[in-house]
Amino acid sequence: MNVRRLIPTAAIASVTVLGLTTLSACSSSDAADKDGDGKLNVIASFYPMQFLAQEIGGDHVSVETLTKPGVEPHDLELSPKQTASLGEADFILYLKGIQPAVDDAIGQSGVKNTVDAATLTKLEKHGTEVGHDHEGEEHSDEHGDEHGDEHSEEGEAGADPHIWLDPVKYAEVAEGVGKAMEKADPDHAAAYKKNTKDLVKKLDGLNTKFEDGLKNTKTKTFITTHSAFGYLAERYGLDQEGIAGLDPESDPSPARIKELQGIAKEDDVSTVFFETLASDKTAKTLAKDTGLKTDVLDPLEGITDKSKGDNYVEVMESNLAALEKALGAK
Repeated sequence: MNVRRLIPTAAIASVTVLGLTTLSACSSSDAADKDGDGKLNVIASFYPMQFLAQEIGGDHVSVETLTKPGVEPHDLELSPKQTASLGEADFILYLKGIQPAVDDAIGQSGVKNTVDAATLTKLEKHGTEVGHDHEGEEHSDEHGDEHGDEHSEEGEAGADPHIWLDPVKYAEVAEGVGKAMEKADPDHAAAYKKNTKDLVKKLDGLNTKFEDGLKNTKTKTFITTHSAFGYLAERYGLDQEGIAGLDPESDPSPARIKELQGIAKEDDVSTVFFETLASDKTAKTLAKDTGLKTDVLDPLEGITDKSKGDNYVEVMESNLAALEKALGAK
């Protein structure tokens, strides 16, 4: 889909008008206020960015998300209306590398206050490696570093954008977003600073819960459909084994399935995890063939009525409980 063709003349005109409005505004804020309600109009690409914007912005922002509940973010295609709305935003918050269609459209939006969350922390390489000798390798952070550049039938491991699943990295991003909002809307800088501090404290508490809960476990290995949990695994000394790669829709090779069956037996794995926004067929087939249980490990790309929690923190706590049970936390 060629997103660039979807940008109508009206959207370009809107950007021009917004630019003139900003120059003539009496407010000290750098961002325009197209609705005249005194709020910063924020567009977030998908839920993890929406949560940050709402928590940090509080009452001083109006937040819209491009990815509606229940939509798989990786597959999102923007409507002409959504593409046009980008040019009318005061502030855009997204994560480059997750949604190609969004990346392209934002690049054409002309909005001054655009923040790519991927630039606010360090991205690392994670992926699924097939065909390496699993026996005898250490299940630790070195696993990802040692094999990170290898080619495999599942594709080469690349820069992993799933930074929000590590509370520590997510807190780093939150601090960067807070500073960007302060700059975009200096009239409410004090509120953004306070809200950012409160959110970081909340994320620090979540990190402590994960550290304590996963410190002593029977096994360190977990199998999941979508290899989204590389940062979480590294942070807490676990070993993620993905059925698919970083793309949740990719199909595993027969060699990968065979390897996972061996890993499950060798590492005393009890559970195969799947997620709510992608098919669970492969996970359930693998679990049935290996005599394992299944459970949900939510990559938190969206909140729906199937989510085990109403917000990021609640769902992450649910993920922790699922990991504790599957790994045999003591």
